[in-house]
Amino acid sequence: MSDVIELLRKVPLFTELSDGELNRISQVAIPRSFPRDTRVFHEGDAGDACYIVRTGSCRVTREHPDGRAITLANLGPGAIFGELAMLDGEARSASVEATEDTELLALPASDMRFLIREHPGMAEKLVVALTRRLREANERIARQSFQTVPSRVAGVLDQLLAEDRVAPSMRDGVTIRLRQSDLAQLAGTSRESVSRFLATLERAGVVQVGRGRVTVLEPERLDAYIF
Repeated sequence: MSDVIELLRKVPLFTELSDGELNRISQVAIPRSFPRDTRVFHEGDAGDACYIVRTGSCRVTREHPDGRAITLANLGPGAIFGELAMLDGEARSASVEATEDTELLALPASDMRFLIREHPGMAEKLVVALTRRLREANERIARQSFQTVPSRVAGVLDQLLAEDRVAPSMRDGVTIRLRQSDLAQLAGTSRESVSRFLATLERAGVVQVGRGRVTVLEPERLDAYIF
C-alpha cells in the first residue's frame, strides 16, 4: 500500500492532496496488467475508470474516419490518463494501448466520484489541478501554432524527457522509444520532415537515431532549436 501511495504522490493531478486523501484513493486502486500491443480501452468505450502507469508505457491515439490513427501522447510511469472519467463518465475520446508489457493502477470512476462527494476539499484540489493541466495544454497548442517544424520536434523531445522526470544533469544518453511517425504526429508534421530534422540533430551530436527509438545524447542542446 505504501508503494501505491508513493506512486499517487508523484501524479501531477494528485500533488495537492494530503497523505490521508492519497490513502483513501489507494484503497480503491486496482492493479491491472496489459501485455505489449494490447488495448487498455477503445475510443468510444464507456469511461468507467482512470489509470496510472506503474511500469511500462502506453500510447494514446485517435482514429480518423478514413482509418488513419494519430498519436496524441506517449505515457510512462507516473502518468495518468482517462481522468475525465472521474467527473463526467462520458465515452472515451481516444484509444490507449500498451506499447510494452505494462502494469497499471485502475481507479474506478464510481469509487472516485464517491470520494469526491464525501470529501469536498479533495474535489476542490482536483479541479485546481485539472485547470492547471488545461492551461498547460492550451499554452502548448498556442506555442506550437507559431513554431517552425524543427522547433516543434525539438520541443516534443524535450517534453518527453520532462515527462519521464529526467533531471538535466542526469539526462545524457536517455532513450525515447518512439517511432518517427509517432513523433511526427505529436509535432503536427510529416514523417519526412521529422526524419530530416533528426538527421540534422544526429550530425550535430545531439541525438542518435535507431529503429523505433531516439537517444538524446545532449538534452540541454535541444533548447537551441526551440523558439
